[in-house]
Amino acid sequence: LLAAFLLPPLAAALLGSNQYDNWRHFYFLYAPFCLLAAGGLGWSVDRFSRGRPGRAGVYGLAGLGLGLALFQMMQLHPGQYDYFNFLVDRTTPERLRTQYEMNSWRLAYREGLAQLLESHPGETLVLRGGKDLERQREILPAAARRRLPAGDGRHADYELRKPASSQPDLAFNSLYPRQIYNNTLVSARPLNAARMTPEAIAAYRELYRQAVAGEPIIRADYDVYLGDRRLTFVRENCAPEEPDTWFGVRIFPRRQETLPPPLRQDFSSYAALRTPGVRLDNLCLAVFQLPDYARDDLILFRHISGGNDPAGLPAWAEIYRLSQPGLGEIIADYRRNQPPPANRDAFEVFLDRESGRNRLLYAKENCTPAEYATLVTLHIYPGNLADLPAENRGNGFDNRDFALSNYGGRPGGACLAVVFLPDYPIAAIRTGQEGRWEMNLYPPADPEQLRAAYAALSDRQPNIRADFDLYLRDNRLIYSRETCAAADTAAGFFLHIIPQDVADLPAERQAAGFANLDFAFARWGGAFDGKCLAAVPLPEYPIKAIRTGQHIPGQGEGWAAELAVKR
Repeated sequence: LLAAFLLPPLAAALLGSNQYDNWRHFYFLYAPFCLLAAGGLGWSVDRFSRGRPGRAGVYGLAGLGLGLALFQMMQLHPGQYDYFNFLVDRTTPERLRTQYEMNSWRLAYREGLAQLLESHPGETLVLRGGKDLERQREILPAAARRRLPAGDGRHADYELRKPASSQPDLAFNSLYPRQIYNNTLVSARPLNAARMTPEAIAAYRELYRQAVAGEPIIRADYDVYLGDRRLTFVRENCAPEEPDTWFGVRIFPRRQETLPPPLRQDFSSYAALRTPGVRLDNLCLAVFQLPDYARDDLILFRHISGGNDPAGLPAWAEIYRLSQPGLGEIIADYRRNQPPPANRDAFEVFLDRESGRNRLLYAKENCTPAEYATLVTLHIYPGNLADLPAENRGNGFDNRDFALSNYGGRPGGACLAVVFLPDYPIAAIRTGQEGRWEMNLYPPADPEQLRAAYAALSDRQPNIRADFDLYLRDNRLIYSRETCAAADTAAGFFLHIIPQDVADLPAERQAAGFANLDFAFARWGGAFDGKCLAAVPLPEYPIKAIRTGQHIPGQGEGWAAELAVKR
């Protein structure tokens, strides 16, 4: 029983299995857990209860443990599914909100609905909500359901929502049906002035007054103001038939570690805030209080629910920079050192290593809805296959295909996505969109390693002088150029290895008579101190000759050289 209970979670920890925010993968441990507890109780009775006082003490301790759990479950009913035990730090309430997912299955919605009915006796309330709200509504008695019709959301009285660390806003909630250590599990948010308290209306009008005292950072159908780390979306003379509108903010950090722990995932690149906004007479506005981790780039957008856009795109989206430099400056800097893609449909993809953790930046100006909606392929090839999950080792790469909408936005008609990469060493990256474009990327070589390789060419006498000087050193072919620009390395390099015995070649290459090791310069090299250097490892078998150079698309060989090898 002890092995059955301890070995599975221990194996998951030691083997690095994927872990989710629940114990769903270990439900089978419940049986050995109960049997182990019962066996422990029986052993304790036999071991310590030689008399009535000892037995009473054992049963008393067991009863105390069960009683504490039962007491807290009664306190929290019907939200005991979401409860935190006595060992959890309760002295810092916001820690619970940022460390744990609150009300993940929306079980508190039913209690929120019941309290809404109680606080508005005899009234009919139109609610905004999705399938989770509808499922909880169906549990209520028929008379209660008739008082809570589901509307299209445009003219709803309340929105029932679960709070989350990723959605802090300045909603003035009139209902807090259940709190766990000052962390609300569900809130009912009034969506129009008719349901707001006078204090809430006055507070919103004050926020509006403070916002419009400054200049908007974005002018659109809704102007956006920023002040005191508060974003306010404002539209004056807002018509009653204003469509069902949602507002959103996506926060892109330079470092993933600045995100709250629940948002830190292998692939996570941003935090999202979302709210429907409020209407005060002819004034419509939405307010976001930016969290502490919002220090870098923001994408601000407005989305019309149920719109005709087949891609489900926002009505508009704009990027705003809080940091120096922002994503725009980073991309512009990379563009200076990287030629534009030859394929006009291709995205520009940049490997950013300055953010503390490798990330890919995808950018395309004048991006069409079809380009935004097309899935992006992202295959990551590790330096060591052991770094991959076991199920991916057969492929040889980590498949991280994604939708652009999951990791970016379409601000100003351009496409932008930011994707964090795994921590393990990466040998190559293949990315693209099927039928549109594809490219290979390689993490740039460490400048210090390049400098050391250059210093190792002590005699500075190349085996061949060509457009790049070529050196054979330590079973590596080293390409060196003293003065180098991005254009010099943009074309691909061909590298053909002619063996002394063709039997050393793989079967599929024996008819050709040489090994094809063609490569992109970034695969094996980089630039430092104005120089370009690449060091390509050679096969171990005896080599007769090497032919290499650069092939310019549409023009043939730019330069070529052949080396005789005595090895």
